Amino acid sequence: MTLDELRVEIDKIDNKLLELYNKRMEFVHKVGELKNTTGAPIYRPEREQSILTRLKEKNSGKLTDKAIDALFLELFAVARNIELPERIAYLGPEASFTHQAAESKFGAMSAYLPIKSIKGVFREVNKGTAKFGVIPIENSSNGFVTDTINGLSSYDLKIIAEVFVDIHHTLATTCNDIKDIKRIYSKDIAFGQCQNFLQDCGLDEVEQIPVESTAKAAKLAKEDKKSAAICADVAAKMYSLPILFENIEDYDNNRTRFFIISNFDNLPSESDKTSIIVKLPNIAGALVEFLKDFEKAKINLTKIKSHIVKGESLFFIEFNGHKDNKDIKEIIEKHKDSIKVLGSYVKESDDI
Repeated sequence: MTLDELRVEIDKIDNKLLELYNKRMEFVHKVGELKNTTGAPIYRPEREQSILTRLKEKNSGKLTDKAIDALFLELFAVARNIELPERIAYLGPEASFTHQAAESKFGAMSAYLPIKSIKGVFREVNKGTAKFGVIPIENSSNGFVTDTINGLSSYDLKIIAEVFVDIHHTLATTCNDIKDIKRIYSKDIAFGQCQNFLQDCGLDEVEQIPVESTAKAAKLAKEDKKSAAICADVAAKMYSLPILFENIEDYDNNRTRFFIISNFDNLPSESDKTSIIVKLPNIAGALVEFLKDFEKAKINLTKIKSHIVKGESLFFIEFNGHKDNKDIKEIIEKHKDSIKVLGSYVKESDDI
């Protein structure tokens, strides 16, 4: 076939896709009408995950699993926003890693609300200003985010999904030579994640100026001609700041896990994870005694972290399974005075 003939065939397929997309939206609209009568949420992470799993198992073409995720997650987002536009609050500003995590789940069409603090995200979702909130919970290099644990403990909101984002940093600057760089802007955590690069390139003695986000760092470095920013490539591109070096982080497996929070519970799926906060008496063996019930029920615990919140000792615990599973439900009921269920959601990964 000639090039023109191939393009004609592609156009025919595009026309058919448009027809099928519109037909799908008609059925989504009917589903939305039914949900409006019952008050059920439009966004169902467990339903979306089951669709993606089914499509990947059925796939026998050139599309990769990542390509299927990219295509259909955006299609889901378009459907949700046509049916009922809902605002997503996230730890801002725009082009932050949290913003990237939000877009990976809610697509480019959604209405986003950048918030300056994690507490602010919880507050606005709790008030109803936003239907969903996206906040970081842990990083592979820096551990847990205390403000998120505090928010989960203080607010009666639910974790409805988790998102993992690979964290890659760039050195972006208008300087052509690193010898001309007199200041580097970035978030304090990002400086810590790029120490090897800074030392190797002789930049460890250059003034380091911590700012509230790597996106803000890119903006400042664009305005300050003798400076650079450690930031995400998307932030550098947003401010037209030239990238001098890519992937400058110390560890190539640097990942951050994010939670999506809202005001509803998920239905069970085929692969769930549950997060809880536990308050136990400050006596020897209290945690061991508490965990015996999980061992008896053969429930796989995936994470146990201790925290101090408002002077109280808490344990953040995660395990495989949905809170409504019979064995798990019995344990929660038995320890109802000690457990706060934070949410059951589709498991994206065992750990960062």
